[in-house]
Amino acid sequence: MEKHLSEMSLEEILRGEGIACACGKTHTCGLRYLKVGRGVLEKLPEGMAMIGVKRPLVVMDMNTRRAAGEAVERVLRAAGIAYRTFVFPFPGRIEPDERAVGSLTMAMDPGRDVLLAVGSGVINDCCKVAAHAAGKPSMVVCTAPSMDGYASNSSSMIQNRVKVSLYNACPQVIIADTAILATAPDIMLQAGLGDMLAKYVSVCEWRISHLVYGDPYCEEIAGLVRASLRRVVQHADGLMRREDEALCAVTEGLILSGVAMAFAQISRPASGLEHYFSHLWEMQSLQRGTPGDLHGIQVGVGTLLTLWIYENVLNQEAPDVEKARRAMADFSGEAWRARVERIFGPIAPELLALEERAGKNDPGRHASRLQIIEAHWQDIRAIIREELPPRDEIAALMRRAGMPMTPADLHLSPEDVRDALLGSRDIRDKYLTSSLLWDLGLLEETAERIMAL
Repeated sequence: MEKHLSEMSLEEILRGEGIACACGKTHTCGLRYLKVGRGVLEKLPEGMAMIGVKRPLVVMDMNTRRAAGEAVERVLRAAGIAYRTFVFPFPGRIEPDERAVGSLTMAMDPGRDVLLAVGSGVINDCCKVAAHAAGKPSMVVCTAPSMDGYASNSSSMIQNRVKVSLYNACPQVIIADTAILATAPDIMLQAGLGDMLAKYVSVCEWRISHLVYGDPYCEEIAGLVRASLRRVVQHADGLMRREDEALCAVTEGLILSGVAMAFAQISRPASGLEHYFSHLWEMQSLQRGTPGDLHGIQVGVGTLLTLWIYENVLNQEAPDVEKARRAMADFSGEAWRARVERIFGPIAPELLALEERAGKNDPGRHASRLQIIEAHWQDIRAIIREELPPRDEIAALMRRAGMPMTPADLHLSPEDVRDALLGSRDIRDKYLTSSLLWDLGLLEETAERIMAL
């Protein structure tokens, strides 16, 4: 590589031929055109020409129509582009579920050659799912710097009232005009900041999972995420004042996090235990039929909880291997299954089947991981020191932004927090911070202690 990824411009990072990396892979991403800054909405026709589309279906809801939809239509009319508009007819908050995607699909005209989302997480995800099913590309005009899914190749959806990730394709064009982003509600700006601060944990956990679990790791991609995160933190105090530099830093950081996931072909660069706190809390809300908080808001709180966990891990000069072995010897598969059924309810059978395939609870595999952990304990502690800032610093930054700080701020009970930590390692075959705690025989006691935070 002639440059590190962290030193490249957006145009260099997104070049169509991909980037031959020192890790031995050629990193590619489906995003072909990205503009972030004040006034870039006027570049929308240029982005369409870049990917060779002419007849968009413009998708928005009642809120995003006011925020940006009318301006999008103005730009398209001025360029002589024959568009059609679909506005979700539902009042209130739209859920990314069968109802939303079905309504969008029924409104699609076979003559449209691209879906143009005007919105943030939900509208972008619905458009990605519908476009992928129809074999068409998608684009997005961002209305809030609120989450890192703009450039990801997956959509966070609700299927049969269960939160799932559907893999499809990322938008080929992303337009993020700071004049539009500056009109977003405070809570959405805070959500974007929370989602970015999570990257401290995700990169740290990625390195540990590489060491203990053998997950593929690329230092170039990790460096790209770190560089984006440094810029976000540098400008964070200007975010709630709607300063252009802060809006650009957070938006580019979120988009590049999605690019990093595409480059790595896994979610590791941008998602760790802090995201799984949010996933579990969202599942709890769905089971109870109660509204949940924005993903990035929950992730911010999850980041503080995970930093507290790592403070405790770092304080151990050496792992208590005998304690870990006793915990494995005392492990009850029957009790574990009962807990999975209690925490996850209707999706428990799917997670029990996952364990049959992955064998996360297998004593032999535990012994192998524990051997690696013992041999590399000082390396693990070094990774934590290198990647994670002091929890107090992140808490102070979040406090200045007016963000929720604790589970209680999100109206979550101590039991909700305990169950989220206990259940996090059961959702995927992914080595999380909670997986490390389980291997060390510390998960149960940490789950009890975290209830008091």
